[in-house]
Amino acid sequence: MMPFIYNGLPSRVIFGQGTLSRLADEVRELGCHRALVLATLEQAGQAREVLAQLGELGAGLFAEARMHTPVEVTDAAMRHLEELEADCTVAIGGGSTIGLGKAIALRTGLPQVAIPTTYAGSEMTPILGETRDGLKTTQRTLEVLPEVVIYDVELTLGLPVGMSGTSGINAIAHAVEALYAKDRNPVVSLMAEEGIAALSRSLPRIAQEPANQTARSDALYGAWLCGACLGSVGMSLHHKLCHTLGGSFDLPHAETHTIVLPHAVAYNAGAAPEAMSRIARALGSDDAAGGLHDLARAVGAPLALADIGLQASDIDRATQIATSNPYWNPREIEADGIHRLLSDAHAGRRPTSREVTDA
Repeated sequence: MMPFIYNGLPSRVIFGQGTLSRLADEVRELGCHRALVLATLEQAGQAREVLAQLGELGAGLFAEARMHTPVEVTDAAMRHLEELEADCTVAIGGGSTIGLGKAIALRTGLPQVAIPTTYAGSEMTPILGETRDGLKTTQRTLEVLPEVVIYDVELTLGLPVGMSGTSGINAIAHAVEALYAKDRNPVVSLMAEEGIAALSRSLPRIAQEPANQTARSDALYGAWLCGACLGSVGMSLHHKLCHTLGGSFDLPHAETHTIVLPHAVAYNAGAAPEAMSRIARALGSDDAAGGLHDLARAVGAPLALADIGLQASDIDRATQIATSNPYWNPREIEADGIHRLLSDAHAGRRPTSREVTDA
């Protein structure tokens, strides 16, 4: 056994069905009395139900969260929070809403309760990505880690099939990169493989039976494990590319992760053979990159960056941004290779790990 360091994250996790009923008690346990509920406009109705459930503990609602956590949205939320004299936030939704809660926590130190309704995994990480003037920057600090995470399987039953698939593969991306992270360790690697396996068996079933509670429970369990992986070790090429594409070209977050992941895995395959074996095993495939592409196809997810708004003329600029600042990756970051990766992802070609390994 090689030496390793493992840092556990200090979040309280409540997992099950009907667990939202514990929200008011959890807010009280934090010593808070005026909770600001956060959501996107699309989930404002669900957020109003949460506010009603909080009763006298609910200070108000801010339902303007947006993808990639633009700083101007955070500024507006901060003004609303100060007007209401709120002493904590309750974020219900996916990565956009939970990201807003983190941005507020960074600026105020107020505690957070996160109630995820997708499989993105942001709730389990001390990571915040914010967008300013078309550029997305990321920082890692325990100041943005939610104190309490409430996983309620019932809240995911209405998640549309398309969003279920892409947010689930977004979660898988966290576990995939954890398996070849510079600071990987055996504990996180176990969680990563289990998380990939739970999602890869549940997402196709959800695509066929959206109300299947067993599949929904497996997917939420897998998302928790994958999010914990993202929160525990560093990420590399895949996440850098997706932050570039999202922050600078305003591409949808989960769909971008879903499309790019197989290609990033193929790029790194020759430099991380053990990780490739574990990914393939978790997928029930003989090839990691191809298996991820096939999973995306099986859940009806988009397969090409061209289909979600990236122009072929954008590839040069995306390559330049993604290679401009050095970061760790198991394979050296080469501009020509990144350009080919993005070109393949733009066209939706099926990559394979074996071809890269044998090249």
